[in-house]
Amino acid sequence: MSARNEGKLPENVDRLHGDKRSTVVSDELNKLLTLLRDSLPKEAAISFLFDGRLSVRIDVRQLEQVLAIEMVLPQLGGGIFHDVQRGQAPNHSFMHRVTARVDR
Repeated sequence: MSARNEGKLPENVDRLHGDKRSTVVSDELNKLLTLLRDSLPKEAAISFLFDGRLSVRIDVRQLEQVLAIEMVLPQLGGGIFHDVQRGQAPNHSFMHRVTARVDR
């Protein structure tokens, strides 16, 4: 392809409107992640899951950390974390998992 044709699309391909990519979702998730990292034990592994509704998963090693997370999580962000549950982290026999729904 010549330098002259690099920016040109084939006739049957339309350019999407707006060249700037939106990062609204990523920005919002980063805000939530920052809030959680600032409030939870630094060793906590934090991840999000979207299955039609947004959930957060927090994996820690110590049961005491689970208890602290269960107490603090519902108070963060004006109560956006709810339906807090605990269990074992899959495939990690020494890890505990706290999950919660996220309303944002």
